[in-house]
Amino acid sequence: MEKILNLAMLISGGGTTMEAIALAVNSGKLKGIKPRLVISSRSEAGGIQRAKQAGISEEDILVIRPKDYATREAFGEALVTACQARQIDVIGQYGWMPLTPANLITTYQGKIINQHLGPLDPGYPGYDFGGQGMYGMRVHCARLYFVRAVQRDFWTEATAHLVTEQYDEGELLGTKRVEILPDDTPVSLQQRTLPAEWELQIDVLRQLAEGTLKPFRREERLVLPGEEGILATAKQVAGQLFPKG
Repeated sequence: MEKILNLAMLISGGGTTMEAIALAVNSGKLKGIKPRLVISSRSEAGGIQRAKQAGISEEDILVIRPKDYATREAFGEALVTACQARQIDVIGQYGWMPLTPANLITTYQGKIINQHLGPLDPGYPGYDFGGQGMYGMRVHCARLYFVRAVQRDFWTEATAHLVTEQYDEGELLGTKRVEILPDDTPVSLQQRTLPAEWELQIDVLRQLAEGTLKPFRREERLVLPGEEGILATAKQVAGQLFPKG
């Protein structure tokens, strides 16, 4: 009998990707994956209700908040305990905001997948559209600013990558490009990128279940020599325009 992988989905906000994955499983579009646990880092996250509506049992929808624990290690222990109690095989971070604790990463080494809404270039930290503080509208804003300033690569990417102890630095597992249009704003780009994010995460899980998923490296740099200052300005402007992300 083919092994079914138990999936834990970590969320902090609306949980739309989590919902898309659960519905893909329910419809038979995604096979070999069983949504077994949803953990929210915020008690007010809209994704909690979405998880219930998608058929996740209430006992498998937990709120585990970093601020309720004295140390990051204790926070990680709570996450590990919840996952091991449900025999979790793989963890997906879908809009998960906390820095993932080291002990969770160690326990599930190479089995934690993160969703990012912009292009990443692992191996070149600081030279892409990830890192601490790069989330939500900030990513779309920074990408728009950058490509318009350098006048090339008029696209953005939904990204799936492995989780490490640093934000957005793990190996790439998959990307899905979205064209940047002349009249795009951060809001319009977000709206057109989100469905690509859903499709990508479902596809990555499908490959994982099939045993065909492989990390890869980007062949061409996102930021060329001499463009570092433009990227820094793009991120600064994004932070100013979207102080809450």
